[in-house]
Amino acid sequence: MNQTNEQRIRLVLLDDHVLFRASLAHLLAGEPGFEIASECGTPAEALEILRTSAADIVLLDFELGAERTNEFISAARKLGYRGYFLLVAGTTDARSAAIALKHGASGIFLKSEAPERLLNALKLVAAGEAWVDPRVTQMLATHLIDHYPLDDQAPAGALQERERNVLLGILAGLTNKKIGASMGLSESSVKNIVQRLFGRAGVKTRSQLVRVALEGALGPTGPLLSRHSSETAIHAQAESDRVRRTH
Repeated sequence: MNQTNEQRIRLVLLDDHVLFRASLAHLLAGEPGFEIASECGTPAEALEILRTSAADIVLLDFELGAERTNEFISAARKLGYRGYFLLVAGTTDARSAAIALKHGASGIFLKSEAPERLLNALKLVAAGEAWVDPRVTQMLATHLIDHYPLDDQAPAGALQERERNVLLGILAGLTNKKIGASMGLSESSVKNIVQRLFGRAGVKTRSQLVRVALEGALGPTGPLLSRHSSETAIHAQAESDRVRRTH
């Protein structure tokens, strides 16, 4: 059965490298469930497209520069664009990544990753989830530790270890079921902890919680990420599980 246009994820590609942009368009256009709404070489071109064309995700090159990227996201929101932004980066630094996420990016995808991972990332972002590459998460966590050193006594309002482990699972992209299995908890117990984390952070979705955590508002998460770094090996499988549930 052919997919209708309504079922497809409509993409606007923004990259000033023509060859990379064309290669990316060729890859995505050949995949079921995706449609290329436009290819743009400058933020101004992309903003003009967003004025008149419906798009689910803007896939943009983070190497345009952090400042230009954040200005573009802000300008797109002022135009009324309510879709998502997924940044594609060769490399990034903790500060630039954190600022981009705070400005409204739904994730950062590294160019060194496999194409099928990009497809999974796009599907997750289109479903309202966040995508942060495990290496970027580790880098951000390390950055947080430098600014929020751990003391022997936990500060008032600090997360309990069980809450921090659930937060770790969310940062790694795991489902409540998988988080529960790794902690010896039921799925409903994990769900209750997630709701408690939502309340602490003042958010309503997992993607918002990820952003708040990476900004450091919930305290440092680096030690847990280091302790459980092996969990990133099953990140791709967790993403596939969630994609199957949402499509």
